Amino acid sequence: MSSQPQQPLSWLWQQFQLKPGKPDIAASLQTLVLVLVPIGIGAILGHPAASAIAVMGAWMVGLVNVEGVYRQRATAKITAAIAITAMLLLANLVHGILWLSTLTTFGVMFIAGFASLYGQAAASISLGVSIMFIVALAKFATFANLSAVLEQCALCLAGGIWAIVVSLGLWVLRPYAPVLESVANCYQALSQLVILTGERAANPEDLQEWTNRFLPAQDNFTQALTGARSVWSAVWTSQRTANVRGNQLLVLIEDTPQIASAIVALVEQLSISSNHLLFQQSQPEIQQAIEQLAGALQQMSKAIPKANVSVHLEDLNRAIEALEYRRQTIRDRLHNQTVAVQPEEYTELISLGKIDAILKRLTEQVYADAKLIASLQKGDARSIVRPVNTRPRLPALSSIVEPLRDNLTFDSVLCRHALRLAIIATSAELIASILHISTGYWITLTAVVALKPNYGGTSQSTLQRVLGTIIGGIIGIAIVMLIHNSWVITGCLLLLIFTAVAVQSLSYSLFVTLLTPAIILLLNVTSNGGWQIGVMRIVDSLAGGLLALLGSYLLFPRWERQQLPAQLEKTIRANIAYFERVMADYIDSNQDSIAKERSQTALENANAAAAAQRLFSEPRHIQGDVEPIATLILYLRAFFNSIVTLAEHRRELNAEYRCQELKQFANAIVGVMENLADALQQQQPLRPLPDLDSYLAAIRDRVEELHSMRASELASALSKATPTLQAIREGTPILTQLDRIAWEVASLHSAIVRLQEFRVQHHF
Repeated sequence: MSSQPQQPLSWLWQQFQLKPGKPDIAASLQTLVLVLVPIGIGAILGHPAASAIAVMGAWMVGLVNVEGVYRQRATAKITAAIAITAMLLLANLVHGILWLSTLTTFGVMFIAGFASLYGQAAASISLGVSIMFIVALAKFATFANLSAVLEQCALCLAGGIWAIVVSLGLWVLRPYAPVLESVANCYQALSQLVILTGERAANPEDLQEWTNRFLPAQDNFTQALTGARSVWSAVWTSQRTANVRGNQLLVLIEDTPQIASAIVALVEQLSISSNHLLFQQSQPEIQQAIEQLAGALQQMSKAIPKANVSVHLEDLNRAIEALEYRRQTIRDRLHNQTVAVQPEEYTELISLGKIDAILKRLTEQVYADAKLIASLQKGDARSIVRPVNTRPRLPALSSIVEPLRDNLTFDSVLCRHALRLAIIATSAELIASILHISTGYWITLTAVVALKPNYGGTSQSTLQRVLGTIIGGIIGIAIVMLIHNSWVITGCLLLLIFTAVAVQSLSYSLFVTLLTPAIILLLNVTSNGGWQIGVMRIVDSLAGGLLALLGSYLLFPRWERQQLPAQLEKTIRANIAYFERVMADYIDSNQDSIAKERSQTALENANAAAAAQRLFSEPRHIQGDVEPIATLILYLRAFFNSIVTLAEHRRELNAEYRCQELKQFANAIVGVMENLADALQQQQPLRPLPDLDSYLAAIRDRVEELHSMRASELASALSKATPTLQAIREGTPILTQLDRIAWEVASLHSAIVRLQEFRVQHHF
């Protein structure tokens, strides 16, 4: 994670970089069908202007994106169609009366600001409703007579129904597609982690730049895993029975965190071994094994949703065999040399063995999952009766009212955002009305879409939207001025819409850049507005973006530095809980699952990183000293990765393994971390850092004694496996990780000391 300011060209390039993933061709085709059919019907019937209302209804319902079962998707889209039609009716009722339309705009936007309380589906519907109300008030609302209004509502509802048919009609034929895609996303995220692991092995010296990419990749996997679990649960908890396919997919989902943990352990071991001579001698084989592992995971991500894709693991198997052969060759050479094996050489050999063991374990897991994927592709759908009926019930009224009641306070971030959204949208409407700006609704739309609950999100969204609109506007103006053939313009329009929707999930800036000229061409086709439409689009977008930024900065801001301590405290306590569970496994041979603690800690680490990024996006004079925050986030992640590595190493040990020497060290670490959490949120005094190294003295002495004993065994030509050798293999990795944990906790302590000093000096 980096908090350093970026160069302008670097920032500009970053805005248009594509996220990992594939263009959504299906969504592009769906959008074209949604738009073209109403337009075509309107043209055939001789009412092209009327078709615009149906297009808006279809498009706004099509924007509603809900994960889950057919019933959930259908419910969300039907709700959206009704709500959007209601907004069209409401816009007609209040049109022409400035005070009434202004008051209604305020009320609609204030209510819309609370939609995210009820999940992603409600937020998605709310956005469509807001856009429809703004556009309808400016373009469609005339209330010439009741029959005209009812005709408009019928057209809007028909467009919404058309969107429901297009969106959900084919979905029934592939009911498991959302789950398959979400599971595939998990394996794709894992392949990205392994690719970055390979880069770590190839370029061990470029640590900072690599870390700035690896940590977000970890967060991407955490998000993919959370999404996959949510989608799987939505599909199968709504049924009385789960079939074999559902259970297979669940196993694949729950295998991914185990793979992720092993990847983290591999990265940690590579960090430890990167400067070792024996590692450098084995680096080509290690690199090849990692590359083949990444390729295997990519194949699996493609094979999960597509039955015609096979997973081939022969190259991975050969790479692991080559690595094992290289390690055995090095081992034999060391044991056969005339001089005694030095302790550091044996430590390096153990590290190399750890890398080999982790890669073997990953390969075994990949083989097991590839076999499961092959079985999944056969489509076995035998039912397995669930012991209980988990069919979801309609939410109780209290579950709807209570969240709203709890957030109807000025201390609530959502309440502040709702009020801010209402004021900005109403102000934009008034400005457009008073100045008689014919395209003034573009100002309102830009402000509403760009405005987020936090300043960092607003500034990022505004800059991306304005930047995309300027570049896209110039492209649109150029097309209008240079091309005069209506067929060519129509082709450009369709191509722009198709490409824009395809890349929407990969780059918002690129989406806006492509959509803007499409809108300019569409308006020229329907109203012959000329190149001036492009200029007005750019000017209105700049005005709307400026309103959003001013509103986010001036109206009831809740700066991230005020909220970040609470999130950091929560994150530290999650790490403490995970550390305690892993240490209990070492101290007491506790065999209980720690998957829940690991998952929760990974999620809290991702939340803390996201909160820090929001802080870094705020005005510099508001942020305070960000360097200790960046350091804190970085070492919290390092602390988590060290715990993951210890948990992975514990799996290799005997079930009866105990290490009582760890107890004092573990207690000391927990004490320090608890004090750090208290100091962050409760402003309690920060105690001096104890001498953590002293707690490791007994463990370190024991490992050094084992190395001396092993050297004596080798000097006596006793090179076979012995209890001493086994103890070294068990104890050395533990000591290495404990040393790293002590250093990481010391770095966390130092960061919070600097943070507290800054707060005292600047009265933060």
